Amino acid sequence: MSGSFYKVECPDCENEQVVFGKASTEVACAVCGTTLARPTGGNADIEGDVLETVEAR
Repeated sequence: MSGSFYKVECPDCENEQVVFGKASTEVACAVCGTTLARPTGGNADIEGDVLETVEAR
């Protein structure tokens, strides 16, 4: 499985959460429930600000 993990900041509550770059399901913020990533069939559409790449593959 190739893909990267990104630290994403929630646009609503500023919570930082790690998200897989090729997420196959919708990823919600653990604090407020805002959608952080939507699946697109390839790379996920990330809604928040990407702060850093945690692990690149």
